[in-house]
Amino acid sequence: MNPSQADAYLRRIRAERPQRPTGPALRELHLRHLQTVPFENLSIHFGEEIVLEEERLLVKVTGRRRGGFCYELNGAFGALLAALGYEVELLAGRVYGDEGRLGIPYDHLALRVRTVEGDTWLADVGFGAHSHYPLAYAERGEQADPGGVFRVVEAGPDAAGVRGGGSGGAGDLDVVRNGRPQYRLEARPRVLGDFVAAAWWHSTSPVSHFTRSLVCSRATEDGGRVTLSGRSLTTTDADGKRGTRELGTDEEVLAVYRERFGIELDCVPTVRSRSFYS
Repeated sequence: MNPSQADAYLRRIRAERPQRPTGPALRELHLRHLQTVPFENLSIHFGEEIVLEEERLLVKVTGRRRGGFCYELNGAFGALLAALGYEVELLAGRVYGDEGRLGIPYDHLALRVRTVEGDTWLADVGFGAHSHYPLAYAERGEQADPGGVFRVVEAGPDAAGVRGGGSGGAGDLDVVRNGRPQYRLEARPRVLGDFVAAAWWHSTSPVSHFTRSLVCSRATEDGGRVTLSGRSLTTTDADGKRGTRELGTDEEVLAVYRERFGIELDCVPTVRSRSFYS
């Protein structure tokens, strides 16, 4: 990422260029990203190709002013952080399902970031409702955040107090939110190309939750969240109070995409039907 591309990215997330790659600057960039670049899977249902290459991700996020899912959001954010002087490593994760079972390999992409102070942080702007700020990578106690109470713990047979998680590999970590494990991270650094097969699976498989639903979501400036799932608009305030309403017309849906997420669309996206044989 060249300096002009980095400046365009910073304008996109309404952030100032930090003078040095510090921890406080990372916190600010992380929060600004969550508030401005939505977690969304619209490309999957518009039939748009998802390409995990830095230039293509920058065009989508800064040029087209769109969002994406974890591979795109954390891939792009990692490139920005590296351009600003941070040491960045991509980490592969497997997401916990409702029954405590782990998803496919390379199910998730998160970032391990080192600052000029020598601290190491777990940054993640691509998991939807998650921590608003980076988590201290080496801290094993509770970490309070506007998004909940988090812990980063060594993975094991009963990691995070949840049975059936399976033994973790050497150095693997479980990320826990409000007592429930969210995903398991490998300690080994990866490159963006390692996630191509999993991104393809998530964007094409009829059993992937990304192909079965529409979502567009971002953190709000007041500490809450706004989410559009199909035609259901849900707002959550900083205290956790939720309200949901159904949007009736296409014009209403397009207006929400435009006004709440900054996404200009020509038509309302709909879930594309898929089968194992299509």
